[in-house]
Amino acid sequence: METGCELSKTVATFIVHKIMLDEVGLHHICATPEYFFQAASVLANMVIALAEQPSTRLLKHVICCYLRLTDDPRACTALRTHLPEALRNGTFDSCLRDDPAARHFLQQLLDNLAGHAGGAPHPSAGPVAGGGRHGGPSQAGPSRKR
Repeated sequence: METGCELSKTVATFIVHKIMLDEVGLHHICATPEYFFQAASVLANMVIALAEQPSTRLLKHVICCYLRLTDDPRACTALRTHLPEALRNGTFDSCLRDDPAARHFLQQLLDNLAGHAGGAPHPSAGPVAGGGRHGGPSQAGPSRKR
């Protein structure tokens, strides 16, 4: 996901997002702190690179990966302190200006991490308590509501 041209990075990130949309895939990534932090580290490195050389399409896939991770309560808790600052501080405002879906996904991610309506972490301690799926970049919006 970190190497190659923009298209190969986008395709790789799309595939990882699709794997995460499956409950088994999300559970696997969040099964151990090592797996989670490895995935989070790759995503964070991509955000750093995107701050230097923006790509709206790739950024949207990265945001959707982070958004899906918030469905796991432990991952959501970890992301509260490990989400790259560039996703919080407006670094990508101009990049996302013409993509309302990506802006929506980013706002939902930030809301989930803040524990606001619709995005509060699941109360159970299990890996994936809810079971919904976040709509990806090819969809109009998230397909689940809490």
